[in-house]
Amino acid sequence: MDRRPHLIPALVTAVMLFVAIAELPYGHYELLRWVVCGVSVYVAYMAYKWERVWGTWVFGFVAILLNPILPIHLTKEIWRPIDFVCGILFVLSTLSLEKVIEKNM
Repeated sequence: MDRRPHLIPALVTAVMLFVAIAELPYGHYELLRWVVCGVSVYVAYMAYKWERVWGTWVFGFVAILLNPILPIHLTKEIWRPIDFVCGILFVLSTLSLEKVIEKNM
């Protein structure tokens, strides 16, 4: 967990995004925006801290796209693939973003 502190939040967010593809009450999507935005900012910060520029940009963009303060209104047909791709991004972040621990010799 020291190398991937974002593991659990990112996986929970990915599951929420995959579930969002189904027809759910509007309240789920409001909660989803808060969770995705918050975890995206966290993952972007960790990527910045670990000098993974691509992660900072990708998750910064996801945070802006799914922000709850100034929401972007799109149709459900457009949101479904976006939710799926964002879910995949969070899964990939658990595999590719990690803190490099230097070994002292």
